[in-house]
Amino acid sequence: MRLLLDTHALIWWVLENPLLSPKASAAIADTANDVLVSAASAWEISIKHKIGKLPPEAVVLAGDVAKAVASGGFVELPVTMIHGQMAGALDGHHKDPFDRMLIAQALCEELTLVSNETRFDTYGVTRLW
Repeated sequence: MRLLLDTHALIWWVLENPLLSPKASAAIADTANDVLVSAASAWEISIKHKIGKLPPEAVVLAGDVAKAVASGGFVELPVTMIHGQMAGALDGHHKDPFDRMLIAQALCEELTLVSNETRFDTYGVTRLW
């Protein structure tokens, strides 16, 4: 399975937070799965850290998202023009630009989105939680 981590799933994985569902945790830990992290998540983490919307223990992650991604054995997923175009063209059900990008990437790349966001389901993504 090819997984794309929502930003909160990445944060909870790195911080070993019990809010990450057992099913999501098992899928991320399964070495048979490819786990991808979007560049949009690095952007979101950096912004939320700067404005104080992340827990204090996330400072290590915010300081070097690429290192955390590599340490987890995950793969960086760049944002492409196609991703940007699809994110912009999505129906307006969801306004968050980071989430719209993750939805677009999951759809374009045929990835399973690891997220607790049930609103994503209206876009037809495959979601695991």
